[in-house]
Amino acid sequence: MYRDLRESVVEVRRVHDRLMFINLVIGESTLNVVSAYAPQAGLDEEVKRRFWESLDEVVRSIPPAERLFIGGDFNGLIGSVAGDYGEVHGGFDFGDRNGGGSSLLDFAKAFELVIANSSFPKREKHLVTFRRLIVKTQIDYLLLRRCDRG
Repeated sequence: MYRDLRESVVEVRRVHDRLMFINLVIGESTLNVVSAYAPQAGLDEEVKRRFWESLDEVVRSIPPAERLFIGGDFNGLIGSVAGDYGEVHGGFDFGDRNGGGSSLLDFAKAFELVIANSSFPKREKHLVTFRRLIVKTQIDYLLLRRCDRG
C-alpha cells in the first residue's frame, strides 16, 4: 500500500479466505474497499451460500454515507444483455449469463449497486479477464453504490 494511504487506514478485516475489506478515511470521505473471491462452479452450494451471506453482512455493516467499492473474481458471467437488471448492468459485457452471474446481479440489485465495468464499451482484450485455450470470459467485476456513480 502506498505510504500516503497507509496513514489513512482505519481498519483492515479479513472475514475469511474469500473476503476482506479495508476502511480508509481520506480527507472528508470514508472509503470501504472490499476484495472478494466467490466460490467457483462445482463447489458445494453451502460454500456459495456462506460466501454470499458473508458479503451481505459486510455490505450491511457499511453506513450509506460511506463510499463502497467491491472488486473481485465473482466466478460468474453476467452476460452481454442486461435484461431485467438494467439498473445494475450497463449493457456492456461478454458472452452469456450463468448462475454465478445471476447471483452477482441479484446481489447488486439488492444493495443498489452498479457493476461499473459493464457500464462502458471496451475492446475484447480489456474485457476478457479469464482465458483458457478457446474459452474467454469476464469474471472479475467492480461494484459501487449507484449514488456514487459519477
